Amino acid sequence: MEEFVTWLAYLWREHRGKAIGVILGLLFGLVTAVWGFGKALFIGICIALGYFIGRRLDEGQGWRELWQRFFGDRW
Repeated sequence: MEEFVTWLAYLWREHRGKAIGVILGLLFGLVTAVWGFGKALFIGICIALGYFIGRRLDEGQGWRELWQRFFGDRW
């Protein structure tokens, strides 16, 4: 078991982007197989939007700045 954990740590340290890509691809494939492509695409778009909003908030932008960026003075 310790060898497996060491191997996972190596993968995360040296090949993080590839590992994340494989995991996301696997999850998208599973969701597509269970619910279909349209629902899987919708879930993926929701996840991407949530990540984008969370990243902006982590960078110090508040809700008001996000709202202004998307909708301007229209709302």
